[in-house]
Amino acid sequence: MVLLSSLSSPSTILCLLLLLQFYVALSVILLRNHHNNNNNYNNPNHRNPILQGNRTSCSLFIGSWVYDETYPFYQSASCPAVDSQFNCQLYGRPDTEYLKYRWKPANCELPRFNGLEFLLKMKGKTVMFVGDSLGRDQWESLICMISADVPKAQTQMSRLYPISTFKFLDYGVAISYYKAPYLVDIDTVQGKRVLKLDDIRGNANAWHGVDVLSFNTGHWWTHKGPLQGWDNVEAGGTMYEDMDPLMAMEKGLRTWARWVDANIDRSRTRLFFQGISPTHYNPSKWNVGASTGSCYGETIPVTTTPMTSTYPGPDLDQSNVIQKVIREMDDPPFFLDITLLSTMRKDAHPSIYSGDLNSQQRINPNKPDCSHWCLPGLPDTWNQLFYTVLFY
Repeated sequence: MVLLSSLSSPSTILCLLLLLQFYVALSVILLRNHHNNNNNYNNPNHRNPILQGNRTSCSLFIGSWVYDETYPFYQSASCPAVDSQFNCQLYGRPDTEYLKYRWKPANCELPRFNGLEFLLKMKGKTVMFVGDSLGRDQWESLICMISADVPKAQTQMSRLYPISTFKFLDYGVAISYYKAPYLVDIDTVQGKRVLKLDDIRGNANAWHGVDVLSFNTGHWWTHKGPLQGWDNVEAGGTMYEDMDPLMAMEKGLRTWARWVDANIDRSRTRLFFQGISPTHYNPSKWNVGASTGSCYGETIPVTTTPMTSTYPGPDLDQSNVIQKVIREMDDPPFFLDITLLSTMRKDAHPSIYSGDLNSQQRINPNKPDCSHWCLPGLPDTWNQLFYTVLFY
């Protein structure tokens, strides 16, 4: 009787009604959130708040390489985009262990790349990699990774200069590579190639209206002799026969940064800048006491990281220039800082197993390619990071 009496009191009834109202309101919110989550799957602007929170607390670019039998994402023989320059298996590389390493950040796991998800979220949109041949390496890698997940998709490819494009026609997605190794323009003046550190308009005409832009530059600034891409440098209205590479690079990057700040609508375009891709021509950097050699014969990554955290030489100097310029922009791009994790992959270069070398060069370990990367290989990890930042 006491229990029934207490339950029938006005204060108890009011509490029960308030509690019932709370549960009804909570159910409506949960149902609405469930509905919104389903609708957001195909929305390219949607960011999963839980994963977004993880990424902000996750050091994506600090970690280690772990062996993973489920790798690689694809085989070069089944990809329509791999250049002979990067097709190491086709040109006789005898080992395959280098294909089996997965990048694991120190305090999180990367989502596995999903090519179908990429196309659904990017439906009707364009992606463009702009820069030197390392950008082409990454462009071809992304095409291969997506194609492996949608093998029956209708596609179209065009390779032209300076722009090449691969289209996934069923999804209206176009992925392009625009060759601009210095980002700024090179013009021919009286028969000489002039690197114009203050002018970018010629190249930049192609970048308007792109939905996702990823830039890189680095290697060509230090090229000398027959590899140098210019005869004179023009800056501030003055013509120079030579200029300090880092000074020239900073001037060129500032021209790029001003153009981006003035011309890219960041509410429409996602913007990335890829860090310096390291070379491995000097084995003393990973093998104390070594005086000769290169990446030739290397089959496993560097497994200790103290030397990689302060990797010396132009890679570090150029990285500092890039980061300095980016920090001072009005609206900086996301910096894909792949230098350290790539420095650990002394095993992942074409070496002598490149279609760009003639038959004599391919049997000469003194002339390896320790600059570019095999496909499948390291650029697949760059794209997995690119994919993670783009969608999570």
